[in-house]
Amino acid sequence: MSYIVKEVQAQLRNAVLAAVKKAAENGEIQTVPEKDFIVEKPADSANGDFSTNAAMAWARELRMAPVKIADVIIKNIDLGSTYFEKCECAGPGFLNFYLSAGYYAAILKDVKSKGEKYGHSDYGTGKKALVEFVSANPTGPMHVGNARGGAMGDCLAEVLSWAGYETEREFYINDGGNQIEKFGLSLDIRYRQLYEDGIEMPEDSYHGQDIIDHAKAFAQIHGDKYISLSEQERRKALVDYALPLNIAGLERDLLKYKIKYDTWFKESTLHSSGAARQVVADLTEKGFTYEQDGAVWFKAEQFGCDKDFVLVRSNGLLTYIVPDIAYHYNKLCIRKFDLAVDILGADHHGYVPRLKAALQALGVDPDKLKVVLMQMVRLVKDGEVIKASKRSGKAITLVTLLEEVPIDAARFFFNMREANSHCDFDLDLAVEQSSKNPVYYCQYAHARICSIFKKLSSEGIELKADADKHLEMLTEEPEKDIIRHIASLTGEIETAAAQLDPSRLTKYTVELATLFHKFYNACRVNCDDENLTQARLYLCSCVRDVLKNVLALLKISAPESM
Repeated sequence: MSYIVKEVQAQLRNAVLAAVKKAAENGEIQTVPEKDFIVEKPADSANGDFSTNAAMAWARELRMAPVKIADVIIKNIDLGSTYFEKCECAGPGFLNFYLSAGYYAAILKDVKSKGEKYGHSDYGTGKKALVEFVSANPTGPMHVGNARGGAMGDCLAEVLSWAGYETEREFYINDGGNQIEKFGLSLDIRYRQLYEDGIEMPEDSYHGQDIIDHAKAFAQIHGDKYISLSEQERRKALVDYALPLNIAGLERDLLKYKIKYDTWFKESTLHSSGAARQVVADLTEKGFTYEQDGAVWFKAEQFGCDKDFVLVRSNGLLTYIVPDIAYHYNKLCIRKFDLAVDILGADHHGYVPRLKAALQALGVDPDKLKVVLMQMVRLVKDGEVIKASKRSGKAITLVTLLEEVPIDAARFFFNMREANSHCDFDLDLAVEQSSKNPVYYCQYAHARICSIFKKLSSEGIELKADADKHLEMLTEEPEKDIIRHIASLTGEIETAAAQLDPSRLTKYTVELATLFHKFYNACRVNCDDENLTQARLYLCSCVRDVLKNVLALLKISAPESM
C-alpha cells in the first residue's frame, strides 16, 4: 500500500495506544492493555474510513464492557497531528475513524509527486523473480490458450516489477523429446511426398499446413539432395532448418502481442550439458531412487506425492519430467532466482507436486516455485462457441485472433478473470465501441478527461500551478470515492503480486473508470467557484495519470481521443 495509507494506519494505532496509556495514568482503566488489535477498512464507508476492534480485544484484559472502553478511548484520543478528523463508537464497541480533507489532498499530491512511479512499492525488496510463460511447443503455431497465458504472464511479470521484484521473463523452448521426434518425422514424410508416391502421413504426426510449407521451402533450397541420405540425417537437416524458423516466428508473433522475453531457454542445452542426467545421478546419490523392471524410479511418496514415478525408462531414455527438474534447479540454484513463477495449463495439476517433490529432494526450497494453473479459453461469437477463424476457416491461433480483435482488447480480456476461472472470450464484445466493452470503457474515461482539458483550455481555463492549495474543497462523496480508490492502487499491486493474480488490475481499472464517470455526472468540473474548479481539474488530472499508469502496466494504450 502507499506510504500515506501505511502512515495513516500507523497514526491510528499510535493514537489508540496513546489514549489508553493516558486513560491508565488518569485511573480510568486498570492498566495499559498488551493484546494486539486489528486496524482495517470497513466494507461500507458509512462506517468510517478505518476501523479497529481494540475495545473488544481488550475487554477481558481490562474487565470492562467494550463500549465503555471505546468511550474511554474516544475521551482521551488526540487526533490533532493525524489525518483523521473524528472517531466514533459503533455496534458492540467498534471504533470508526473518519479521514480529514487533508488526507484526500495528500493522496492527490502523492500522485503528482510520483508521476509514472505512482503505484510502485518495495514489497518484493529487490528479490529476483523469473516468470516463465507461454513456452509453446515450437513445432507449430500458438493457440488461444497461449494467447491467454501470454497476456497473463506478461502482466504478472510487470506486477512483480512494480511490487519491487527484480523481474525477468523467460520462454522455455521444448526442443527435445518426443515432440521434436514427431516434428522430424512429419517434415520427413512431407519432404519425401514431394518426390515419392504412396507415402502416407501417420495418424499421430503433425498434419498442419506449416509442415507442408516447411518441406516445400526446404526442397526449393536443397532439391532432392536429402532423399538418398539416411533417415536420421534427413530428419536432422529438416529439423535444423525448420525449428529455428518456428522459434523466430514465435518471437515475432509475441512481439506483436507486446511481449518481449529476456531469455529464450532451450531444453536441448540441459541434455547437451549433462544437466538432465546429473539430476538422476544426484537423486541416486542422495538415496532417493531405486530400480524396478529395468527403470529408475524416484521415491516421490517420501515427499508427499501419491505415488513414485519413473525418471529413466528401461530403454535408458529420460522421462519428460527429468529435464524439467533440471530446468527448475537451474532457475533456483544455478541462476539463483529467489522466486520462479510458471504459468501452466490446468492439465499440469498432477505434474506440479511431482516437480516440487524432486526439487525438495535436491535440497531446493519448493516454496520458491510458484505455479499458476490456467483454465482453458473458449471463443464466443454470436453467443456460440467457435473453434475456427471466420477468415481462414482454420483453428484460431494467436495470429488469427489478433487479426480479428485489437491487441488492447485481447490483453485486457485475457486478464479479466483469475487464472483458475474458465475464460469465455466474446469476439463481438472485444470489437464493440461502447461502454459494454470494458477496455473501451476504461480508455474512454482517459480520453474523456483529455477532452475536458482541451475544452476548458479553448475557453481560457487551465490547471494552475497552485491548484493543490484548494484540494481540501473536494468534500463531495463522488470525489472522495475516487481518491479512496486511487489511494488503494499500491495495495492492489502488492496483493496481486502476493496472490499472483494480475486480474486485480483490470478490475481496479474498470472501477476507477466507473468512479470517474459517476463523478463527472454528479460534479461540474467548471463550476461557479474558480478555486473548486481548480481542485476538480487537479483531481481529473490525477485520475488521468493513474489510468494511464495502470493501462501501461497492462501494456494497453491510453488514447487522448476516441
